[in-house]
Formats: sequence, C-alpha cells, structure tokens
Amino acid sequence: MVSMPLNRHQKSKASTRKTRKPDKGHLHENELLLREAGKIVEGLGKMFAPCCEVVLHDLRQPENSIVAIECPLSGRKVGERVTEMGLARIKDPSFPDIVQNYSNVFPDGRAAKSTSIGIKNSQGKFVAAICLNLDLSMFSSMQRFMEQLTSVHTDAAPVIETLRSRSIHEVREAIESFATQYNLQPRSLSAQQRKEVILLLAKTGLLQLRGAASSTADILGISRASVYNALK
Repeated sequence: MVSMPLNRHQKSKASTRKTRKPDKGHLHENELLLREAGKIVEGLGKMFAPCCEVVLHDLRQPENSIVAIECPLSGRKVGERVTEMGLARIKDPSFPDIVQNYSNVFPDGRAAKSTSIGIKNSQGKFVAAICLNLDLSMFSSMQRFMEQLTSVHTDAAPVIETLRSRSIHEVREAIESFATQYNLQPRSLSAQQRKEVILLLAKTGLLQLRGAASSTADILGISRASVYNALK
C-alpha cells in the first residue's frame, strides 16, 4: 500500500499532536489540595487578624514546609520547617485529622490556643496541614478589664434598690406574700406581724410610693396613724 504524502495542513496538525504540552490548568491532586487550602488560610487569617496566626504546611517537604502564613504572631516565615505535630503526621497516616483547642506557647512566652487540621489526598496520605494559633494574651487584658468593669462590692447596699418603675400594686403583692408565709390573710396578721411587714415595705422603698401608706392601712385593716407608728 502506497502512503500518500502529507500536505502542509496535515503536517501542521501532526506536529501539534506531537509537541502539545500537558494542560497547565490540570493540576496534580496534591497541588490542587494545597492551592485550595491556601485560600482557606488566607481567608481565616484576614478574618481573625490580629489575634490568630494561620499557617499552611506542605507535609511533603518537612524542611521548608511553610508555604503560606497569615498574621505571623510566632515570627515564622514562608520556607521554614514543619513542627512536631507535622512530623507526627508525616510518620503516621493514622494520626488524628484534627487536634483541636490544645495549649501552646509562642516563642516569646505568650500563651496560645492551637488547632491543627491535617489534609489527606485520595490515597489517605497527609499532604498538608492548616494550623491556627490564637494569641490568648490579647484576651487576658480584655478579661481583666471586663472583670473589673463587672465587679460589685460584696457589702450590701444601705437600702435594697430596684431600677424598674415601682407600682402601688406591689404594696398589695408584698403584703399578701408576707401573709402567705403564715397561712393568713393580711387582716389576720398579729400586731407584731403587721409591724414586720410595714418595716419591710419601708425597707424596700414601697412605703415611699404615693398613696402607699393609705393602701397599706386598707389592706391590713388599720389606720394610717398605726402604719406610721409601726415605723417608730
């Protein structure tokens, strides 16, 4: 069989087939995982700045594993080596995928709370790790400020104070509540018990309400003068 010579157009197509390079957009799985993890690191780092360091480790190259770092509170840089946690993952594929909220320390002694997230490829091998290191010292001063701001004196105030509007209806509620403790109606209270409840109304400020003395007298079945005498 005689082969026909290729024309210029056919030669060009054949040459293209031979010299075509792999599509650069088609990344190896590991590179794709690192690329996508890099987006997560950037997003988290910018969201939680300036109190949280976020690091991306390439576990395939432990000697210079850091490939991205946001808010570098530890002083580390891209190209530095992997941590002990990363080495443990490299050696042991069964190492926990997530180690969360463990205590850590920055090089200058500041306390940190850390979380380490391992990323595996489809073969179950750790390829990368995202690590978050929260600077607790930034919150310690805030915590002290909040404690001071919200602290109250343990000594009781000279009077019991409420910050809501008081109502004359509370006088009846207070007297009835007091009488209930003795399984009595307000008008059945003894002279001593009436004195106690009147003093209670005075202490809580209810007796200072407009019309409170008259209401107290009516509820207890005594005169206004008796109410004032109980306060002496």
